[in-house]
Amino acid sequence: MQGNVKQAVPFFHVTDMERALRFYCDGLGAVRTKEWAPEGRIRWCWLELGEAALMLQTCLPERVQAGATVCFQCSDALALYHAFLERGVEATRPFVGNGLWVTTVTDPDGYRLEFESPTDVEEETVYGGSVE
Repeated sequence: MQGNVKQAVPFFHVTDMERALRFYCDGLGAVRTKEWAPEGRIRWCWLELGEAALMLQTCLPERVQAGATVCFQCSDALALYHAFLERGVEATRPFVGNGLWVTTVTDPDGYRLEFESPTDVEEETVYGGSVE
């Protein structure tokens, strides 16, 4: 499991993507390397600043979460999902979002930890596998 996790990436919900991009890109010098833009408007993006990365996603003001979600970039999120279940850790059924398999666990203080790995599977697909 140790070699599976490659990087931890903060994931911020923002209420105004254009304002957030001006701050992070124009202000801090981050570079947008990936994006999801249905209907021509950026709803999610991956930014890089040196060797660091962060993700932004548009969210309604009432849905902005306190704290931050940490997204762990992995080789195989599905394998981690099975490993978590086998260890008695409650994890969400993986789904595909922004070209990534995503499974989520919540730590004892309520922080969301998402484990994600790249996939070509269609967006919004829900994983159907089971622990054997």
